[in-house]
Amino acid sequence: MPSSTDSNSPVTWDVLIIGAGLAGLSAANDLQQAGLKVLVVDKGRGLGGRLAGRRIGDATFDHGAQFMTARDSRFKASVAEWIEAGVAEEWYSSYPGHPNGHPRYRGVPTMTAVAKYLATDMNVLRTTRVDSIRQGSVQDVGQNNQLWLAALDNGDTISAKALLITSPVPQTIDLLASGNIAVPADKQVRLDRIDYEACIAVMAVLDGPTAIPVPGATAFDEGPIGWISDNLQKGVSKIPAVTIHGSGDFSAEHYENDKMHSGQILIDAAAPYLGNAKVTEYQVHGWRYSKPTVVDSEACMLLSESTDLPPLALAGDAFAGPRFEGAVLSGWAAAKSLIAALS
Repeated sequence: MPSSTDSNSPVTWDVLIIGAGLAGLSAANDLQQAGLKVLVVDKGRGLGGRLAGRRIGDATFDHGAQFMTARDSRFKASVAEWIEAGVAEEWYSSYPGHPNGHPRYRGVPTMTAVAKYLATDMNVLRTTRVDSIRQGSVQDVGQNNQLWLAALDNGDTISAKALLITSPVPQTIDLLASGNIAVPADKQVRLDRIDYEACIAVMAVLDGPTAIPVPGATAFDEGPIGWISDNLQKGVSKIPAVTIHGSGDFSAEHYENDKMHSGQILIDAAAPYLGNAKVTEYQVHGWRYSKPTVVDSEACMLLSESTDLPPLALAGDAFAGPRFEGAVLSGWAAAKSLIAALS
């Protein structure tokens, strides 16, 4: 399990990673295997970012990322490792209207299991927000080399030789601005191009089985619903429970509205897939940066290249592609860049 860490320790970390999502955890693994001291900080209670699960009574939901596919050879090997470790399994390779696709893999028992596995023996500081970052000086830390200093919301400060930021790009831009970090003009243009769509996610407990066909999931190309899955069929929940994701257009239109009202609209739209089952309870979660719709051309971005900044990289699914796999590949690419920069 992830270890707890004293954020006010005088230790200087080799690499500080902001964000315990897939990109951050994947990078941390490679960096640690290279012999570097790594600390991961995340504002959330859980691990995995949009690999999110939730319980409502006896019902369990995957309400963020629903599955992963594997195309890259190294990532395929990682999926095989996760299956061997019992934290992943193949869910399906086709569903009505979409035959003969890539195998879809799910986390076991939920998608968060993969993140927890990645974070084994890792220094992770959770429920902690990085309020600002700045370059350190000799007076700040009593050392002769340039460092990154991260001010936390609990009043502590962390120092590190290198920094990796994996948060959604709009949040990353704000964090860079907090320390007046100058981004090269060409890279700023690339960051400004990146865009995301929001997603309103409904988690509904039912009093009976759904009418969603095997394997328990359906995607939609039009209408208010983008995706619906049966968590009982999927093997996530012990009782009938569905996850409904609003489409990009619906979520953008309703994101700032009352979430429960928006959730009811999606439940009503899902009625044909619920069969005779009635919703007994539901909750709604909003993913403001659910999926990148415009991604960068590179797998990561090394902002410190050709500057006097200490090593600084950006990673996430906005760089290597808007999928589970893309986030992991981006983390690996960022780790490789930082290892080279610290050598």
